[in-house]
Amino acid sequence: MGSVQVTAEVLLDFISRCTVLNKMRHSVYLVNANIRSGPPSPSREAGTVSFLYDPEGNRKYLTTSERSAFLDAVARRPAEVRTFCRLLAYSGARISEILALTPRHIDSSARVIIVESLKKRRRGVFRALPVPAKLLDELEQVHRIREAQTDPKRSAARIWKWCRTTAWHHVKACMEEAEISGRQAVPKGLRHGFGVGVLQSGVPINLLKKWLGHSRLSTTEIYADAVGAEEQAIARRFWDTF
Repeated sequence: MGSVQVTAEVLLDFISRCTVLNKMRHSVYLVNANIRSGPPSPSREAGTVSFLYDPEGNRKYLTTSERSAFLDAVARRPAEVRTFCRLLAYSGARISEILALTPRHIDSSARVIIVESLKKRRRGVFRALPVPAKLLDELEQVHRIREAQTDPKRSAARIWKWCRTTAWHHVKACMEEAEISGRQAVPKGLRHGFGVGVLQSGVPINLLKKWLGHSRLSTTEIYADAVGAEEQAIARRFWDTF
């Protein structure tokens, strides 16, 4: 009987020591993790990165009226600039993704463009983006897409030969002509405005996730935080009580 009691005491002591050791290992792991990650950034503390406002509260997306003004300014630009800027606005793609487009990535029959998702960890990840038939017709008129698709060399060549900086300046010039200023007056402001506008138009969020090329739905959900027409209407009911 005595030997059984000793064995139980030894076992309890062993379990207790293992528990303490595991707690120490977990503490060391947390310290090492904090050292590797460094001091938390404002976005990390918030748990997410905002596509809508910067740390000073400045809006980063184009509103519907600003997008319309931008497209009006685009209409007065040279043909190649017009097609580039319109495709940027209507597709929601990144500026580098549009610059990488080749004639073989224009599918007029399906009314989509095929862009490579350049922010993925690996190359060769493509997604199809629907664009208006009228815009596809304009691409054909300006860039002769179908003719280029019959030539292997031209079919694989980029449609717009500009560097990223040149493309950025073309978009920025249209923003200035449209009298759009602030953090949103950049190519990325078009993409963010696209995300906000799509959700406010009632398009399912899973489609927006696919169009923007997001890996996580939580990233796409950020665009739902923008104040839209429906929220304004609800607020107006309250204001009418004053």
